[in-house]
Parts: sequence; C-alpha cells; structure tokens
Amino acid sequence: MASGGGYGDASQKIDYVFKVVLIGDSAVGKSQILSRFARNEFSLDSKATIGVEFQTRTLVIDHKSVKAQIWDTAGQERYRAVTSAYYRGAVGAMLVYDITKRQTFDHIPRWLEELRSHADKNIVIILIGNKTDLEDQRAVPTEDAKEFAEKEGLFFLETSALEATNVETAFLTVLTEIFNIVNKKNLVADESQGNGNPASLSGKKIVVPGPAQVIPAKSNTCCRSS
Repeated sequence: MASGGGYGDASQKIDYVFKVVLIGDSAVGKSQILSRFARNEFSLDSKATIGVEFQTRTLVIDHKSVKAQIWDTAGQERYRAVTSAYYRGAVGAMLVYDITKRQTFDHIPRWLEELRSHADKNIVIILIGNKTDLEDQRAVPTEDAKEFAEKEGLFFLETSALEATNVETAFLTVLTEIFNIVNKKNLVADESQGNGNPASLSGKKIVVPGPAQVIPAKSNTCCRSS
C-alpha cells in the first residue's frame, strides 16, 4: 500500500534504504534527473550544484517500502574532487552523459574506473544518455553507448529530464535490481540456516540498518555451484 499525502508518512515502516550516486561530467543534467525523480520538477535556470546534496523518495517494490537516497555530486566533478566518502555505502550508481556532447561520453570510462575503485564491487550501475529532447544535436549514437554498456555489464537507457522520458524507468531499474540482489542474499541466508547449519552465515550481515545499507562484497553465497 503506497501512502498518500502526509498521512502516516512519518510512521511508515521503511524496509530498505538504498543509496544511489549520480556521477558524470558537469552540465550533463544530473541534478535535473534527480529533481525529476524526487520531486517531478525540471528547472530551466538550473544552477551548478554546490555542496553535497541528496534527496529521497520512498517507493514500494514487491510490497516492501524502499527509500531511495539519491546523491548528487554537487559540482565536485568540476574540480576532479569527488571524494571517496561520496561513494561510501552506495549500492547503485547512475553514470550520466549528454547525448549532444561527445566528450561527456568519452569521459565515461574514467568515471567508471573511479566508481569501481571506490565503491562496492557489487554496485548496480546504469549508463544514462540524457537530453534525448535534443535529438537533432545528437553527437553520441545510441549504438556506441549500448555497445559500451554491454561490454562493461551495465544497464543502459537514454533519458530526457526535460520531457520526463525514462527517468522513472532508469531509477526503478537500478532500485529493483538492488532489491532483488538483497532479497536473493536474504533467501540464501534463510536456506543455509534451514539446513541446520545456522553458524554458516553468522557474521555476514545481509542488510545493515542505517542511512547507507551495503550489499556485502562476499557474493560467494549466491553463486556457489552445488
């Protein structure tokens, strides 16, 4: 049941909090994507973001209440100073480029490398080509991005924060995937405990309560061949 209006919001039980980070070059529309998702707004006179910013939105996935905590780089990328604290505890990442500026796409491998060196290795990543409303100025063919995403094992979507195209889908793709990973781990944990071997997973916390829940790096529990 999704709660409407202000009723019961404060007391609404949150099952999961997922931290998702937005990264990419300046002016590709990260803040616009965020405000479109969190508040359904788009501002034409958008200022460069200063200071760390995150917004939250609570959604229901599979009858569970999931609070998405979406972080914006806050313009730090202009000084190449996105700190490791920004990535800490992130379980999802949106790698954004501008389809009208080739350079922003060419920088994506560098962002991906930075993300992979600072974030949990199981982080769920989606590549986003923003500004599809400027199709006539396109400088990055969809195929190029698709190929790159497939090679790197990323989800991929093209969005328009201006027209609200695919923004919701992009976030839901990431959040649902994180949700499924976490639940799979919970399932594996339950199964192991059901085998009369409850100690096997002791000390491997599946979901850490608090503002940044980490999907544990130990993924050997999910993929062992029997």
